[in-house]
Amino acid sequence: MAKPLEIHIKESISELRILQRKHGELIAKRLLMLIEIKRHESTGISKRDLSLITGINHNSIVKWRKLYNSHGIAPLLTHGRVGGFKKSVFTKQEHLKIEKKLNDPKNSIRGYIELLAWVTVNFSKEIKYITLLKYTERHFGTKIKVARKSHVKKDESAIATFKKTSGKNVKK
Repeated sequence: MAKPLEIHIKESISELRILQRKHGELIAKRLLMLIEIKRHESTGISKRDLSLITGINHNSIVKWRKLYNSHGIAPLLTHGRVGGFKKSVFTKQEHLKIEKKLNDPKNSIRGYIELLAWVTVNFSKEIKYITLLKYTERHFGTKIKVARKSHVKKDESAIATFKKTSGKNVKK
C-alpha cells in the first residue's frame, strides 16, 4: 500500500476550530479535513481514512490537500459561489395580486393550470408551470391536490339551516 501524503499544517487545531466556527458549512468541512490531518500528523493519514473519518468524498480531499499544499489556507476559506439571489419572476404588485387571488374563498381557481392561465392573462407573462408551482409553494404554502376548505358555490343560508336543525336530531 502507498504511503500517505505528508502535509504539514501550519495552523494549530485551536486556530482551525475558531475558523471553522466563523465560516459556513462549506468551509467548515475543509477545515475539519485540516484538523484531522493535524491530529494524525505524526503517523500520517490516507485520503481513504480521512474520507471515512470526516464523511467527505476522497476526491474532494485530494483537491483540497493539493490546494493547501500549493497556496496555503487562504483559498480553502473561499468557495467561489456568488452571493445574492436571482431576481423574482413576479413584481411586488403581482405577488400581492396572486396572494389576494389565492386567499379569496370565492375565487374559482381549482388548480395550478387555472392559476397559470390567470397569470398569463392578467400579467401578460409566459412562465413555466413548475416555476409557478414552486413560487406559490415557497411564498404562499400551497399544495397540489388539497381539498378545498369550502365549496365555491356553497349556499351560506343552507349551512345556517343545517346547523340549526342538526343539533336536534343527535341522540344523547
